[in-house]
Amino acid sequence: MASPPPEARPGARKPRRPAGRSIEIAGPLAHDAQAPRADDGPPTFPFSAIVGQDEMRRALLIAAVDPSVGGVLVFGDRGTGKSTAIRGLAALLPPMAAVAGCPYACDPAEPPGRCPHCAGASGARKAHAIPVPVVDLPLGATEDRVVGALDLERALTRGEKAFEPGLLARANRGFLYIDEVNLLDDHLVDLLLDVAASGVNTVEREGLSVRHPARFVLVGSGNPEEGELRPQLLDRFGLAVEVTTPTDLPTRIDVVRRRDAYERDPAGFCAAYAEADRAIRRTLTAARARLPALSVPDATLEAAARLCLALGTDGLRGELTLMRTARALAAYEGAETVDLDHLARIAPSALRHRLRRNPLDESGSTARVARAVEDLLAR
Repeated sequence: MASPPPEARPGARKPRRPAGRSIEIAGPLAHDAQAPRADDGPPTFPFSAIVGQDEMRRALLIAAVDPSVGGVLVFGDRGTGKSTAIRGLAALLPPMAAVAGCPYACDPAEPPGRCPHCAGASGARKAHAIPVPVVDLPLGATEDRVVGALDLERALTRGEKAFEPGLLARANRGFLYIDEVNLLDDHLVDLLLDVAASGVNTVEREGLSVRHPARFVLVGSGNPEEGELRPQLLDRFGLAVEVTTPTDLPTRIDVVRRRDAYERDPAGFCAAYAEADRAIRRTLTAARARLPALSVPDATLEAAARLCLALGTDGLRGELTLMRTARALAAYEGAETVDLDHLARIAPSALRHRLRRNPLDESGSTARVARAVEDLLAR
């Protein structure tokens, strides 16, 4: 009689699985592991409890309303709440519908497209609600872990050649978060550039040939003192936010007081802000529903183009980002139209990282955008 596979033997140590599931295996998604659970440690610091950092919070909410803005880059001092805000946003995002058993969490309302699981499935696709995936990409991650590779467990125990999806598969339709993104290895940057441009991850290795959907909102954080970001990757971020250490005494005291209260009693602190987080979640849901019907007037588009011309931005990505972010901001605030005020408030985040260096102008990019906004959009 054939010996049972190692994991089935009594007392055998179960092999450690890489992130994700093989496309042949049905059952709970890897995304379900993102849902907060009692045994996962203390609850996430509430997004609504973050003090100050208004530009960062607004940029993250805009990316949640309209993922097509292209992601968010948060650069600034250490200890200013960058990671806290990103993880807090993940905790309050409303659930999304996904195809049951699909390792890529495909949208059941859309055709299978390039998904190898859904395209090969027969019959009606069942749907269930899952948390929006928010996947961390560690700096030391291997290429196999990021893009996926041969499922060694299946190959060794059953002699079957199967694909084990990686982090890009888990992040599909969600967020991919990279802390210290400016320290990411160049070969991983190249991979991200290819996938971010196409929305498809292609794996050709070890006799495997797999293409699967990988559309995600890229969120990165880092400290500029530790190095600059490659221009090719910098251009892929729709919004770039600068965060600084608060300089006023009341804000610093409030930050310390709230953090101390959270660490003393995480459950009680989160309960105190639960209703505020639910209100943000309701606003996000309403904004997403309102977004498709919200149009951008020609006057606002013309102002966006004039602003980019005045600043000398390369290409047309600046205008596209300005239009999308201003529209998402208007949708979040419940406005009936996108006006110059929305454009002016979002312009620094959308354009500061798209400016060429001007040796004759010693002011920073944020100041240059502010001057252009005042000159062109002042009423």
